[in-house]
Amino acid sequence: MIRRPTIIDVAAKAGVSKSTVSLVLQDSALVRPETRETVRQAMADLGYFYNRSAAKLRSSQHGLIGLVINDLRNPFFTEFATSAQMAFSAQGYSTVIANTDEDPAVQAEVVGSMIEHGVTGFVISPTYGAEAATFGPLARAGIPAMQVLRRVAEDTEAFPFASLDYARGGRLATRHLIGTGARRIAFVGGLADRPITQERMSGYLETMAEAGLEPLCLPGRPSRQFGRETARSLTARHPDCEAAISFNDLVALGLLSGFAEGGRRVGRDFRLVGFDDIEECAQVWPQLSSVRCDIARFGRDVAGTLLGWLGGGKRPAPEYRAPVELIARASSTGEGLGKGWGEGWREGGGNDPAEGLHA
Repeated sequence: MIRRPTIIDVAAKAGVSKSTVSLVLQDSALVRPETRETVRQAMADLGYFYNRSAAKLRSSQHGLIGLVINDLRNPFFTEFATSAQMAFSAQGYSTVIANTDEDPAVQAEVVGSMIEHGVTGFVISPTYGAEAATFGPLARAGIPAMQVLRRVAEDTEAFPFASLDYARGGRLATRHLIGTGARRIAFVGGLADRPITQERMSGYLETMAEAGLEPLCLPGRPSRQFGRETARSLTARHPDCEAAISFNDLVALGLLSGFAEGGRRVGRDFRLVGFDDIEECAQVWPQLSSVRCDIARFGRDVAGTLLGWLGGGKRPAPEYRAPVELIARASSTGEGLGKGWGEGWREGGGNDPAEGLHA
């Protein structure tokens, strides 16, 4: 029996990916005219015929979205992925979610696999390193792809970038701690060579300089373990340190544990602000102040942006940053300690970086 040619045969003959052939079959405007002609010639040479009726029966939904996340163990990224997935589902799109565990090789592998399985759009919260291995195939396939929360591909025209105003968050947190009377304020956590660390730290450094205060930066892995260990070292090596901003809430939660072990009372003896405002911040004791990024809303907004690109051809802006706000609780204000906890209060809900704090 003579084997009928498949889409994989067409891709091999044309020298393109399977997803590019799929886009040509769907008459997608994302494929360059010369590529489209090459694919159609390969189809003609092989005698390949596309059964549109069968394809339509195979797909009861609009398409398949690839959601690639650098660290799903972190509740911040889990909440983003969940909210984005639900937003895609509400519009009839299925989602394939992959955790890369901060491994660029795994990231390149899962993106390549998703391309071969016909994913029509990507949202990638990328890991650092070997960027070309991930974004090169996406560029060649012509599949819409957004990078979020971290920018690793410099070409934001091809791969639009959406994130949060981390620098403003650092400014809000630092102004708040200075407002409590603290002068020796540390920034704890985050790998020193990572752009995301520098971004979150930049607002802290600017505000400390404006106030004529000396910064104290203690980089390290963004984990609870690092925070717990740093609580001990801060007490031993920097006894004059009165307050800290953490790279993320996991580090801050570790600091809470470490200070509790050492008998130092957070909210009274030491002022602490986290970053991200994950759900646990309002559940621990003392409640943790944090820069709220509203990651659930951000996930929904990113999904809507990609769907607008896929469905209406509305290409996203090359770069977008969503606003943040500070949620101040007992860990920095000291309010309610020993008397029960309040709901916290908000600072800096607007977008003006020059805006002051509101009591």
